[in-house]
Amino acid sequence: MAKSKKKPKEVEAEMSKKKDKDKELEPSVETKETAEETVVDPLVQLQTELDQANDKYLRLSAEFQNYRKRVEKEKNDIYKYGSEKTMIEMLPIMDNFERALAAVNQENSESKVFDGIKLIKKSLDELFEKNGVTKIEALNQAFDPIKHHAVMTVESEEHGSEHVIEVLQDGYLLHDKVIRPSMVKVTN
Repeated sequence: MAKSKKKPKEVEAEMSKKKDKDKELEPSVETKETAEETVVDPLVQLQTELDQANDKYLRLSAEFQNYRKRVEKEKNDIYKYGSEKTMIEMLPIMDNFERALAAVNQENSESKVFDGIKLIKKSLDELFEKNGVTKIEALNQAFDPIKHHAVMTVESEEHGSEHVIEVLQDGYLLHDKVIRPSMVKVTN
């Protein structure tokens, strides 16, 4: 009996070849589940992509609606408060006409100058009303730091605490926004 002597590398190579042949000869065993997984994977992937695209679309749509609402609000505010600067600049003119009327009332109410001042004041009142400017009613009201600017405080037993007892300068609102608070004297 003669044994053939093979080198270990040769033996290894032969065994490796034999294993590869055996693998090739093995019938491929696919279960029903593996076949379905290969078919379902692209569907699941497409469904996931569709869901992501749908989510992205919904978010983009919501952002656009929010943007449109914000722009609409800004546009309305521009129309509503666009005259604010002009009205603020006209307030001292209104104050001067009111002072003139108060001074003329005391001296001579029959004067043509007095009639002219009343007409100009009436025109200013109409202009303010047309543009949404209203006077803040402050006298005998509870002190509101948003609408009133307290420049003096006094002790008073007649009035409750923190009530306006005298208006030193009228305040004005433009629609619902305070454009100048009333300067007032308040009780402690």
